[in-house]
Amino acid sequence: MHLLAGTTGKTRYVNQGVGKLVLSTCAIGLGSLLAFGTPASAQTALQSLQQNRQNVEWTDNFDIATENITEVNSSAPTLSPATADYISVAIDRYQRIVQAGGWGTVTGGGKALRIGAKDPRVVELRRRLIGSGDLEQQAGLSDTFDSYVDSGLRRFQLRHGLIPDGIMGEDTVQALNIPADVRLRQLETNLVRLRSMSGFLGDRYVMVNIPAAEIEAVEEGRVRSRHTAVVGKIDRQTPILNSKIYELNFNPYWTVPVSIIRKDLIPKMKEDPQYLAKNNIRIFDWSGNELAWQQIDWNTDEATQYRFTQDPGAENSLGSVRINFHNKHQVYLHDTPSKTLFGESQRFHSSGCVRVQNVRELVTWLLQSTTPDWNRTRVDSIIRTGEREDVKLKKSIPLYMTYVTAWANSDGVIHFREDIYNRDDLYGTGTETQARL
Repeated sequence: MHLLAGTTGKTRYVNQGVGKLVLSTCAIGLGSLLAFGTPASAQTALQSLQQNRQNVEWTDNFDIATENITEVNSSAPTLSPATADYISVAIDRYQRIVQAGGWGTVTGGGKALRIGAKDPRVVELRRRLIGSGDLEQQAGLSDTFDSYVDSGLRRFQLRHGLIPDGIMGEDTVQALNIPADVRLRQLETNLVRLRSMSGFLGDRYVMVNIPAAEIEAVEEGRVRSRHTAVVGKIDRQTPILNSKIYELNFNPYWTVPVSIIRKDLIPKMKEDPQYLAKNNIRIFDWSGNELAWQQIDWNTDEATQYRFTQDPGAENSLGSVRINFHNKHQVYLHDTPSKTLFGESQRFHSSGCVRVQNVRELVTWLLQSTTPDWNRTRVDSIIRTGEREDVKLKKSIPLYMTYVTAWANSDGVIHFREDIYNRDDLYGTGTETQARL
């Protein structure tokens, strides 16, 4: 079974045969995927797939077995000397697709389609999935949404950073209907980016891919762990930069940035004067004197002249730990109490900082690689106490905050992500936005 014709590298299979689902950790956004051992999130994904299978419209007798589906771990980093070569092969493949007339479209609107459905649009979906190599041509053009289509669609969703629910809803239709020539330009644009990052990046480093909202911890050329992230909104973009992680703050205070005071805090205080008290945020002048909220005129920008500090605790916006790196944008990586956002496919909610799922795993790796007297037990212990503690790394670790919307790794699968900040200028508008918080 070949799930993506024209790609190179070794494709890993869960089971042989048409209709068996292939999962790539580079595409899935379901938590930290360790390069060694199967993470707990794999069971979560499996349970979700099994639950979806229980809601079919009729009894399916095809040969997909979700009980045998597990996530296949990939140790290949997105940034590697070989990535540009993999993209070059992908470009050759997509040039042939474009020259052949592309891959057609599917009709949106109406009821979302899933396994068990019988609908003329399934023929369009089959033709589209065959065109991109997500479905074998031998699967045919039946109007029945069977297990072959289900696994092919899930694979497409994984490659495009969508939740792999096997449902042809509007988000999936939009991704399916992006023309092949646009995807080709996306590959060509990212080839230039990745060639510029193909040199030696360090024995250990952290890479944040902003459009994918994903983090990789890389050690000696292998991905040690992957983490789902939440990054900046379109109007408060996470900056692209190279830096070094030098310090961790456990159970941190949060000093509210002026931009958030102006855009968020003042409007919230107008709606609810108890907002600060409910969220354990205190007001100080720059001499350290604490003020009451009644001393400030909330109908003006006066609040921006003061320091707003949120105490450590369960509701702290930074969660249990903050990861500091040198930069002029006042951004950082951190934990968050809003864990539900990690389950979304569109994870662009922050004001520029990067929220990290399973942050304790990343923190433990950062500490163990430079400060060996720290381990996961000690990390858990200091967080449990709720006491403030700052830890400087004995050796700083490179951090690369990148913007990669298309790539291919040694697993042989080509990945695409939405150009959320319009930096690819895929439609030739010439209106590429600039990074800003």
